[in-house]
Amino acid sequence: MGLDQENPRAVAVCMLKGGVGKSTVAVNLARQLAAHDHDVLLIDLDPNGHASTGLGFDDEYHDTSESIGDTFFEEVDPDSVIYETGFNFDLLPSSEDLEQAEREIVVGDVFQPSALLKREIVDPLLGDEYDYIVTDSPAYRSRLTDNALVATGNLVLPLAPGNEAMTGLERTIERQIAPLRKHMDVDVLALVPNMLRGRIDQQTQDRQLLERLNAHDSLQDRIPNFARVTDWDAVDDGELNPSPGIRDRTSITKAYGERMPLLDYDPDCDQLKCFDELAHIVEVGEVVRDE
Repeated sequence: MGLDQENPRAVAVCMLKGGVGKSTVAVNLARQLAAHDHDVLLIDLDPNGHASTGLGFDDEYHDTSESIGDTFFEEVDPDSVIYETGFNFDLLPSSEDLEQAEREIVVGDVFQPSALLKREIVDPLLGDEYDYIVTDSPAYRSRLTDNALVATGNLVLPLAPGNEAMTGLERTIERQIAPLRKHMDVDVLALVPNMLRGRIDQQTQDRQLLERLNAHDSLQDRIPNFARVTDWDAVDDGELNPSPGIRDRTSITKAYGERMPLLDYDPDCDQLKCFDELAHIVEVGEVVRDE
């Protein structure tokens, strides 16, 4: 493995809505980047710690003697709280006291409270020790989500079917991305329809989400090929029977229960192609259309 990329990149997996599979996307994105022979760090910025515990780091999550929050205030060197996962990428796990650390950010660094992750962790490590850094962010607007966006400038936004799917996207853009764009470049690399179950030749919630995303003029070039649908008439006529988006597979749920990424639990799962395309998007910095 080695730093063979001209442009190392940090990316935040975020959405101001829970239940969209953020941690699953973050873990499997990190794993696929590692499978492409890159040095990868996954940072779990979510106080709930789903990515950390989903990789078997329960003890580290509950051990608050030294944790991610301490790195913000230069009390701990990041290397001392970064662990090898056993899946070819490293993890900076969350901590159950991360919300307390977040409250101290506001008091302790009034001038640049949103730049601590960038200053203390991402800038020193990206391009030096890691080709790619992936952060899993909380599902609510906070100093932590702001830190993730400022530190990365590149976003992967998962969405799950449901009445609130597009509302969550609009909320994220309006409340989180737009304010930061006044001060810095923030680029949405990919919108990721996730946890899809239903047919799309009927008016299911899956179809409604895919239709709205694929019909949105300003989002066209952010839709991965695995979620792209351009001919709904052919779908309705039965000429096409695609299964776009990341589908809800038992293997994905079981992999989490077994404390490992999907690639290591079920290397034959048909959804790995989706995470592989996501990794490629992060590598090149944009969606590349299939010919």
